[in-house]
Amino acid sequence: MQQPILLSSAYLPSVYYLKQILLHDTLIIEKQENFTKQTYRNRCDIVSANGLISLSIPLIKQNNKELISEKKISYTENWQQQHWRTLVSAYKNSPYFDFFEHEFKPFYETQYEYLFDYNLQLLETILKILRVKKTILFTDEYQLTHSNFDDLRILSDLKKNEITLKQTPYYQLFSDKIGFKENLSCIDALFNIGLGVVEL
Repeated sequence: MQQPILLSSAYLPSVYYLKQILLHDTLIIEKQENFTKQTYRNRCDIVSANGLISLSIPLIKQNNKELISEKKISYTENWQQQHWRTLVSAYKNSPYFDFFEHEFKPFYETQYEYLFDYNLQLLETILKILRVKKTILFTDEYQLTHSNFDDLRILSDLKKNEITLKQTPYYQLFSDKIGFKENLSCIDALFNIGLGVVEL
């Protein structure tokens, strides 16, 4: 019997993160870990004609140690407008942007209080677009290691160029100018190849 996969929360998660979800029937999201700065829990990477762009969600600092599930989003600056304008600028000419724009735009018009809830709703939207049904569960306590799960929480901790992940190249709008960029946010693959992302 296939083991469930254990992942940390991620903002518009990477293609590799999504691929791992597609390979498993049950997804367990870590809800009891302390939030870690400068990770993909509140950041994603996309690409434009000028190269890589990192989009980061600003957060409210409350305590030195806070559970990921309790981390609150800051709206003191209009990051939603900035993120959406950047996404539109980067992908408005991609083949599938017009098909999926209406699915993502509400996430940049509605304020969510908690990062964990925001990320979860985005992930569920992505799975709905792909017409994929997965069982999503959550941890009820933090454990450093797990023997009953495929533990890939590290996917939300990866620094740029820290390791090389094998990824099948797919069409990217600016690849003729800047080359193919690996393991971007899955939104890059969705806007460029649509439902073909499930075949990567």
